[in-house]
Amino acid sequence: MSDTSNAFSTPKAFGASRLAQPEPRRALWGLLSRKQRWSLSWRGGMILASALLLVGALCIKSVYPFLAMTHRVKADTLVVEGWIHEYAIRAAVKEFQRNHYQRVFTTGGPVVGSGGYINDFNTSASVGADLLKRNGLADGSVQVVSSRVMDRDRTYGSAVALRNWFRDHNMAVSGIDVVTEDLHARRTRLLFQKALGDKLTVGVIAIANPDYDAKHWWSYSEGVKQVVSEATAYIYTRFLFYPSEAPPVQKAAASDSDTR
Repeated sequence: MSDTSNAFSTPKAFGASRLAQPEPRRALWGLLSRKQRWSLSWRGGMILASALLLVGALCIKSVYPFLAMTHRVKADTLVVEGWIHEYAIRAAVKEFQRNHYQRVFTTGGPVVGSGGYINDFNTSASVGADLLKRNGLADGSVQVVSSRVMDRDRTYGSAVALRNWFRDHNMAVSGIDVVTEDLHARRTRLLFQKALGDKLTVGVIAIANPDYDAKHWWSYSEGVKQVVSEATAYIYTRFLFYPSEAPPVQKAAASDSDTR
């Protein structure tokens, strides 16, 4: 045994053993070569596929409750995004009536199809206020806060308009709860918090869509479309959206009002 080990330990024997190993095959004038590599066995492939399926199932189960969060804070001010559907408006009325809120603000920019800002009456904030009153809220409880921002950054522009309204009317507010539709909730809270700052606590109330079962959203085309859309929008808002002090249209509106 020692003779064998000594034989392989000599330089001549080591060189001979290297010469005995097959050279990698080459093709295309040496541009491609074939070498040995490690790959998953069928057992390893099954384990990896099972792990990926488990992670995918957990993501599918958790993405809806993650986006459609409800987190109330200690607040006497309720904010309703004016663009929400009437089923959510009715839920907002019930929310106001059974809790301790003293006032309701509706927010939103130009209505879809208007081509841009015309006046405050043609904003989703005004439309939402009318729906709230039609569903039982008193006129004196509802305050319209319209935004002039359309297309991009609409939610953030609405939050900036609300912040400016609080400032212009010297209204001290420590916290608000925002009513919105289910999958928009986490993004709404994030954008309102960015606009209103850390001194004001922002809560959010997500109203479920009655057109599909939220627990099995992947079984409905509407559920899939909304989850994919809102998940993408939240990722953009969370990691890529860096707001300026106010959106460009909002700044223009503010300068117009100062010159009057």
